[in-house]
Amino acid sequence: MTDSARRAGYDRGPLLLGVRHHGPGSARAVRAALTAARPSTVLIEGPPEADALIPLAADPGLRPPVALLAHAVDEPGRSAFWPFAEFSPEWVAIRWALEHGVPARFIDLPATHTLAWEQREEQKEQQGQGGPQGADESEDTPGDGRPQDGGGHVRIDPLAVLAETAGYDDPERWWEDAVEHRGPGRHDPFAPFAALEDAMGALRERYGAGGHPRDPVREAQMRLQLRAARREFGDELAVVCGAWHVPALRARTTVAADRALLKGLPRVKVDLTWVPWTHRRLARAGGYGAGIDSPGWYGHLFHAPDRPVERWLTKVAGLLREEDRMVSSAHVIEAVRLAGTLAALRGRPLPGLSETTDVVRAVMGDGSDVPLALVHDRLVVGDVMGEVPQSAPAVPLQRDLARQQRALRLKPEALERELELDLRGDTDTGRSRLLHRLRLLGVDWGAPVRSRGSTGTFRETWRLRWEPELAVRIAEAGVWGTTVSGAAQAKAEADAAASRALADVTALAEHCLLAGLPDALPVVMRALADRAALDTDVGHLAQALPALVRSLRYGDVRGTDTGALAGVAAGLAERIFVGLPPACAALDADAAEEMRAHVDAVHAAVGLLAETQAGVGTGTDGTASGADRGDLRHRWRAVLRTLTLRDTVAGVLRGRAVRLLLDDGASGPQEAARLMGFALSPGTPPADAAAWIEGFAGGGGGLLLVHDERLLGLLDDWLTAVPAEAFTDVLPLLRRTFAAYDPGVRRTLGELVRRGPGRAGERAGAGGATPGFAAQADTERADAVLPVLRLLLGTDDAEPVTTDDNRFAGVGT
Repeated sequence: MTDSARRAGYDRGPLLLGVRHHGPGSARAVRAALTAARPSTVLIEGPPEADALIPLAADPGLRPPVALLAHAVDEPGRSAFWPFAEFSPEWVAIRWALEHGVPARFIDLPATHTLAWEQREEQKEQQGQGGPQGADESEDTPGDGRPQDGGGHVRIDPLAVLAETAGYDDPERWWEDAVEHRGPGRHDPFAPFAALEDAMGALRERYGAGGHPRDPVREAQMRLQLRAARREFGDELAVVCGAWHVPALRARTTVAADRALLKGLPRVKVDLTWVPWTHRRLARAGGYGAGIDSPGWYGHLFHAPDRPVERWLTKVAGLLREEDRMVSSAHVIEAVRLAGTLAALRGRPLPGLSETTDVVRAVMGDGSDVPLALVHDRLVVGDVMGEVPQSAPAVPLQRDLARQQRALRLKPEALERELELDLRGDTDTGRSRLLHRLRLLGVDWGAPVRSRGSTGTFRETWRLRWEPELAVRIAEAGVWGTTVSGAAQAKAEADAAASRALADVTALAEHCLLAGLPDALPVVMRALADRAALDTDVGHLAQALPALVRSLRYGDVRGTDTGALAGVAAGLAERIFVGLPPACAALDADAAEEMRAHVDAVHAAVGLLAETQAGVGTGTDGTASGADRGDLRHRWRAVLRTLTLRDTVAGVLRGRAVRLLLDDGASGPQEAARLMGFALSPGTPPADAAAWIEGFAGGGGGLLLVHDERLLGLLDDWLTAVPAEAFTDVLPLLRRTFAAYDPGVRRTLGELVRRGPGRAGERAGAGGATPGFAAQADTERADAVLPVLRLLLGTDDAEPVTTDDNRFAGVGT
């Protein structure tokens, strides 16, 4: 045996390199140990089914962070991930093996058992059978209040125990001091692993499996794999695994005992592939159990050849400069000095993340935590996203999605961004259809948001962010088809058949139009007609109508034939007109509020429907003529008038009906004032009158009361006449109504009330003019502002503009 092999510890058996997952110090130490030991093969903690995927790590197109994704073939939504970053020791071991032509294999519990085990545990939890079985029953389990598993066994964090033993209250800080800042052993690259093995051995003697019931089974599998590798390659092999498992792999057990632990494990058929991962998902906040708090910081430590603190603070300064903060090189120099001083005062070998964070706050942030939030989000965690080559195994749906992403220039990114689409262009239309089709499939890569600066239906705004879990959703959606279009169509047809609520089917019809799936519309429309014919609930019909009308508008922009939708929409409107007045009678306060929302939605939908279909003649599909559709608005107004006059209708609905008629020009201010006078008469209970006011004055920002002082006067007179004993009951309703107004409107209303609403004429000067205002407009003063208006509106200087120009009507006033 060579001296190198003897130093590596091959005289005791395989070289066991215990590491911390995603630890840059462990990664550097693993690379140094493998270079010194030159093992014949490298065994790595991970699912053995992924052995065939290891050679892809040599492909330049596979860039970490990436993850091995295993999902059940029959149930793609059941999945598991094994993430790798550039600073993960396992990834370093894989790359070293490929670079040196050494075989590399995974030796952990197969994914076929892992996924089946999780499924069995979930079923037991649902059945109320308690936690997972087979947990270690060590009598030495500590009772110090640490987290417990489902079976009541205490789970320990090995790093936390070692940190506490060393006098640290933060495991991350202890790990940085003990490993990250000290680097691999210069004279003996195997010394750090020997020390960590001794520490973990002491912990395993004290705590057994540490409350992790799967660990004995996983370690039995690893020992069996290790024995098989020794028979094939000899003793000169290296094992890279979590340091917690090293004592168990070193323990002497029999083959029969290990196989007994693996006997009877459940199985499920699985597929594995590489998928992109992100730094955010490596963080504990991202939900990965073996994650780290600061992947961006650890990535920096791994790649920094020297002076890590200086390089890090320079990077922070660059980020803050990009955000227009005043940070100079002097700030960096001072921050470096202060970080070193803090580390010395705290007894640390080098400044860590806590020291650099403190100095950034003090030196570059002027004591504020605001820049720290930016630094943490962009640098400490980071938005790095990995890439996977096309040669990686993938379901056909994933390949079709990748092809469309390239064709439409939509690159998946971990950083959230907004995408503005103009649907008048072919590329943006294709992007919109792709994103809507993915939403139909449950792949929420993008979420639609409100467009800024334009209300046209030709514009869409999306908020995009790619999450690694979307790879699971794509695999799960692969059961519907091999292309995004085909899968979305099949999913829409299946959802239409399974939907029972009318609103769900109408929303589905809207999604089909947005996604450009005309072949799915016949099936959806049949389901829609069936549900509409059977549903007698006016609330359900009112929920369905707005979605149908929006779909008609979308059809105008996308060029989709929406004749069938028009017929169904007209039929729904007629049924609402007939059924709404009886449905509004005898409702309690909550039901009346809900019905008011339905009335508002139907009012907007009827107006939009009349505008969209105006002038269209009767077609072969039986849709109404333009004259009939013009009459649609008239019949709706008749329904609203009916609501205003029925005493059995809740006050909030009667007030809302009056307001809608007034806004629509179907009722004049005098009629509105007359109905308000009836509602606020002394014979009306104060609570009912307040509800009427809420329905009438709610919404619209309160401008109606500002401009119509007669209505404000009626309201003021009623409010001052409310008895003291009833005022407490009506106050919440009034407060809810007027609190929604803008501050400027509330201030104006207060001034009008203080002056006395409806008394402006009394204060007018000679000729009926309001004091401070002339009887006629002063055109000379108005002409003085015209050059500024030309500049703002971009009007040609040569074009004559006067105060008589319609574009500037009212300027002189």
